[in-house]
Amino acid sequence: MSPKKKKVFITVKTYPTLSAKYDELVCTAGITEKGRWIRIYPVPFRKLEWKKQYRKYQWIELDLIRNKSDFRQESYKPANQGQTIQSKEFIKNWEDRKKIIFKAKVYADLDSLIKDAKNKSKKISLAVFKPEKIIDFKCEPVEDRKWDSKKIKTIKENAKQLDLFNSDKPHEFFRIVNKLPYKFSYVFQDKLGKKSKLMIEDWEIGALYWNCLKRDKNEKIAIQKVKNKYLNEFNKKDLYLFLGTTLQNHYRGKNPFIIIGVFPPPFTSQMSLL
Repeated sequence: MSPKKKKVFITVKTYPTLSAKYDELVCTAGITEKGRWIRIYPVPFRKLEWKKQYRKYQWIELDLIRNKSDFRQESYKPANQGQTIQSKEFIKNWEDRKKIIFKAKVYADLDSLIKDAKNKSKKISLAVFKPEKIIDFKCEPVEDRKWDSKKIKTIKENAKQLDLFNSDKPHEFFRIVNKLPYKFSYVFQDKLGKKSKLMIEDWEIGALYWNCLKRDKNEKIAIQKVKNKYLNEFNKKDLYLFLGTTLQNHYRGKNPFIIIGVFPPPFTSQMSLL
C-alpha cells in the first residue's frame, strides 16, 4: 500500500509506555479534515524535543500507511522513519476546536459505542463521548512503580540509533519518562443511566501529577490537585471524553475502551448563540 499524506488535528497524546521493540511510545490520535479518526502508532517519545514537535489541538501533516499489525480501521503508522512531521496551525479558540472535533460522531450511550466496536464491519476504536454526569475521580496506586529493567536496558541501547525524527545524536536527548505510580479513573454515567469506571491514560494527567509533585514535594497534595482539576474544575465545563480501545481487548473485553483524552470547552452561553 502506497503512503498517503494526511492532515490530522491532534486531540490525543497518551502517557508513554515502554516497548522493548519500539522503545518509548505514545499513541497519538486525531481527526482529519473530513471528520475521520486516525491513530498514529508507533511514535517514539525518547527525546525532550518531542513535546515541541506538535501539540494537542494542532494540525500536523505527514505520510501515513495503514498499520497492518493492527486490525482497527483507524490505525496508521508513519510511512518511513526518516520523514519530518510538519506542524501546522495551532487552534486556540474553543469554538473553532469544537467545529473540527464535532465533525466526528459524538456518542452519549456507552453500550451503543461498544456495540459499534464489536461490529466487525465498523470496528470503531476511537470516539468522542459525552458523559451525562461525572460521578467521581479515582486514584489507585500501581503494584510496581518502576519500569521493567530489561526493557529499559534495550531502550537505552536502541537510543543510540537514528529514530523517527532523524536526530543526528538521539542519545544526547534521551530520557525515559517516569512510570506513573498511580492509576487515574473517571466514574461516570451515560445518558441511559449506565454507570462505568474507565482509566484515564492521557499525557496531560501524567504531566499534571509530576508537575504538582515537583512543586509541592508531597504525593497526597499532588493527587488532590489532580483530582481537583479533573473532578471539580472540569465538572464546571462542557466536558467530553476521547475514548479508545486497546488492541488486546478490542474484541475480548466486555468494555474495551479507556479514556485517552479529555475535551473541556466552556459552556456556550445563550447570548453567544444569538
